[in-house]
Amino acid sequence: MKRTIKRKDKKEKRLSLLYILGGGILKEDFIVKHTKMIVLIVFLIFFFIGNRYTCMQKIKEIDRLRQKLRDVRFEALSISSELTGNSRQSQIEILVEQQGLDLEGAKSPAYELYK
Repeated sequence: MKRTIKRKDKKEKRLSLLYILGGGILKEDFIVKHTKMIVLIVFLIFFFIGNRYTCMQKIKEIDRLRQKLRDVRFEALSISSELTGNSRQSQIEILVEQQGLDLEGAKSPAYELYK
């Protein structure tokens, strides 16, 4: 009869919120025997949470840089097309006339000199 009362009291202690929050659960045999494993598991949990946070930050940075690269490529393409348009002979002749320069186009085609 005394054993059943002690077991009942012990079970009530284990289930009590005050027993758990008061730190009494840390005296239990299971916790004491497996302290190293519990510490290792808690350490790994913190490590994985930190690793995931770092990965998410790097993914955000990669996305930001990809968007910036897309914008720069578009800008380079538009500048290149504008330069190509301004480099045409007809466009150059119009610019020379607008500037009032006394220049004329070549009357004979260009030729190369070889050694």
